[in-house]
Amino acid sequence: MSKQKSFFVCQECGYESSGWLGKCPACNQWNTFVEEAVESGSKNSRSPAPINVKPVRINDIDIEGEERYLTGMKEMDRVLGGGIVRGSLVLVGGDPGIGKSTLLLQICDKVNVRSKVLYISGEESIKQIKIRADRLNVKNPNLLMISETNFKVIQASCENEQPDLIIVDSIQTMFNDELSAAPGSVSQVREITAGLMRIAKSMNIAVIIVGHVTKEGAIAGPRVLEHMVDTVLYFEGERHLSYRVLRAVKNRFGSTNEIGIFEMRDIGLVEIDNPSSMMLSGRSESVPGSVVVSSLEGTRPMLIEIQALVCPTSFGMPRRMATGIDYNRITMLMAVLEKRVGMQLHSFDAYVNVVGGLKIDEPACDLGVVAAIASSFRNVPVDINTVVIGEVGLTGEVRAVNQVDKRVMEAMRIGFKNCIVPARNFKMIKQMKDLKDINIKYVENVHEALSILL
Repeated sequence: MSKQKSFFVCQECGYESSGWLGKCPACNQWNTFVEEAVESGSKNSRSPAPINVKPVRINDIDIEGEERYLTGMKEMDRVLGGGIVRGSLVLVGGDPGIGKSTLLLQICDKVNVRSKVLYISGEESIKQIKIRADRLNVKNPNLLMISETNFKVIQASCENEQPDLIIVDSIQTMFNDELSAAPGSVSQVREITAGLMRIAKSMNIAVIIVGHVTKEGAIAGPRVLEHMVDTVLYFEGERHLSYRVLRAVKNRFGSTNEIGIFEMRDIGLVEIDNPSSMMLSGRSESVPGSVVVSSLEGTRPMLIEIQALVCPTSFGMPRRMATGIDYNRITMLMAVLEKRVGMQLHSFDAYVNVVGGLKIDEPACDLGVVAAIASSFRNVPVDINTVVIGEVGLTGEVRAVNQVDKRVMEAMRIGFKNCIVPARNFKMIKQMKDLKDINIKYVENVHEALSILL
């Protein structure tokens, strides 16, 4: 009979210790160590390494042929960099109920009709999946479904069916019976992911796995999970709002700046081809505190409405709140308004919101935030046909932004008549053509911009 041994594993980073520790020395998290037992006489589940492996010259490697195939959803293909790469391992994370399973089930239906898809669910039965598939009108005849959590059974199914795409929902429910740890633990997640990676690379099959997230918003499990996969996608959005954003935070085969925008409806997720019009729908006219900015996500320009509300405080210390934008950035911009413009905001509460549930972290939206706060403070509305672009420095100057031509063209396409841009982007704007329908105004600092807007 094999002897039982135990060790303690940090559930945040996967650090192993022979004894329990209150604080992990690797990630500095408290109370994250869990005891896991392992049999010293157990067989190694990993396949033996081949001995006769020879290096190959990089110029002799042939990559001709269809290395990518489209998912059938343009927004998904945009985020992936042009489609799914064969043999790649993709991790999709997001809050519970955000629509991860719905998105992947729709991909199963819209992917190439000749592609065989294997959908593995560890959370639902096949009848429950069928009910959701009927609601989404999923009728792909090449879609195979299995409800299983044992990795050995899953591995045998993949070898027998030889699918083109494998979807695992979710990685935290899978387990390997050779490990005594519970499903979802560091050891199980790490071993299952390594097994799926071997399947993807050896059989040239694309694998998409779903990962749960913690209450802090990070993918649950060890950090090594994100290092092992080829692509990490986050599905973001407020559960009570209809819009969803698919964002790539890691992509070995494409850019990490692209986003895809969807709308959740009763028939499933619907792609948004024109996000600017969608974000500006229902906008009120002549209301103080509302400003439109031009944000750039990857190669896609989007017009977003920023709202601000400034009111006298009832407490000794004024309150600052920000939704969809960095809180520290808001406090810094308000300090610029107090010091450089002379606005006495120290006795006023300030609330800033990005309409639509989006999150922006681009400095090019600084001038729009400043204009929204100043507009609400002075109770003077900004012209509804004006778009504001520019980064604000601590000295009050308006700094140049990148790819200003795409931002201005998007504003002109939607129908805006005026655009406030940094004076340092003058040369790039002059090189643009067909700017007859929009009036460009250049500003050097915040004071000059507010004198034009208010």
